[in-house]
Amino acid sequence: MFQIRKICCIGAGYVGGPTCSVIASMCPEIKVTVVDVNEARIKAWNSDTLPIYEPGLDEVVLSCRGKNLFFSTDIDSAIKEADLVFISVNTPTKTYGMGKGRAADLKFIEACARRIVEVSDGYKIVTEKSTVPVRAAESIRRIFDANTKPSLNLQVLSNPEFLAEGTAVKDLKEPDRVLIGGDETTEGQKAIQALCEVYEHWVPKSRIITTNTWSSELSKLAANAFLAQRISSINSISALCESTGADVEEVARAIGMDQRIGSKFLKASVGFGGSCFQKDVLNLVYLCEALNLPEVASYWQQVIDMNEYQRKRFACRIIDCLFNTVTGKKIALLGFSFKKDTGDTRESSSIYISKYLMDEGANLHIYDPKVLKEQIIQDLSQPSISGDNPQRVLELVTVTSDPYEACKSAHALVICTEWDMFKNGLIQNTSVFDEILKEVAEHGHRRNKLQRPRTVKSLKAKLKESEDTKSEHSG
Repeated sequence: MFQIRKICCIGAGYVGGPTCSVIASMCPEIKVTVVDVNEARIKAWNSDTLPIYEPGLDEVVLSCRGKNLFFSTDIDSAIKEADLVFISVNTPTKTYGMGKGRAADLKFIEACARRIVEVSDGYKIVTEKSTVPVRAAESIRRIFDANTKPSLNLQVLSNPEFLAEGTAVKDLKEPDRVLIGGDETTEGQKAIQALCEVYEHWVPKSRIITTNTWSSELSKLAANAFLAQRISSINSISALCESTGADVEEVARAIGMDQRIGSKFLKASVGFGGSCFQKDVLNLVYLCEALNLPEVASYWQQVIDMNEYQRKRFACRIIDCLFNTVTGKKIALLGFSFKKDTGDTRESSSIYISKYLMDEGANLHIYDPKVLKEQIIQDLSQPSISGDNPQRVLELVTVTSDPYEACKSAHALVICTEWDMFKNGLIQNTSVFDEILKEVAEHGHRRNKLQRPRTVKSLKAKLKESEDTKSEHSG
């Protein structure tokens, strides 16, 4: 039986870094090397300040870095000595050509496949970790077959990740399931079993699912699509609740107590974000269109449309309660990452809410405990957000390292991310609300639109209750 003793992971991002750190921690006899072309990122992985924030990750990395966990830019050497190579690179939505705005861009996957076959010899297992379209493994295999050598035997597996940012370490150590897909040939089953044995160091066999390659790839897309669908569903109900006087929290609780439905992902919010949900749903839409399933494609497109509607509706509520204009007004925006306990801003709803408020001329004062100022300015300066005038971002946006400074003399306080400090710290500070209530009184802004409480105490309670409804969305 083939045993995996050395692992190489191409891609030191949000998936590759944490995944391989946990594997190294759980399998001390296996040497794990994470490689990347980005020298600055590798340098950060080898420093005391990791390039990504994830609760518990620092401890895992420190426990095995330099022992059986290594971070390097020497990609070819790591591939050559590895028994197993994870491909964990970015697969963004295409911004050009056929499938623009829907299909996944596989140029980095292709580049990895070509590099692997170029420098490899002997027997290796090559495993997709990145979220990829169905039948991407077939494309990798074609590249391998077209460049084969007499001494080379490469087996292709699919092993999608099911991590939620903010709980990634826990998800890796205590997974609901591990999914491994491969060929139904003898060689394919041999490769599947070898990877199963790695996970069996800490994952019960009953939680390791083996399928064919295509089922594994589609399962990842379908899982994220179903989660995104639930978020869009409860957000659609939140709009109905606000129009009828129903309480979306009470409705969600009543729905969630039905065991057939369950309570997970029934928290109304300003919309889902992160690197996976939108990308994977759009990928699913494109797949359905390519397979001539227009009704199915239209169904899943509505999940994306509802998410965009919720973001825009939230921004419109802010504008409406500030006397239908925010031009020149200070808006404190708390939280810029797409969810708490991560510094990831990809597809964060905060970006789009900021865009709508900037379009109306609002002065935004933004605070997030983990997102760097440079990242916020970069996200808001994208052409899709700032148009052809990125200079206006510098004019309208102030990024602060102090949440109280952001809130001082603000016309409105907008909580976009459910960081605990906004509930357990800021919410308890009456001076913040004294300032906001003063602005409300001085400028005569209407209170009835958002059903604002009349006292600081009730305002604090109402905001805490509102914040508790924010969902912890996975990527």
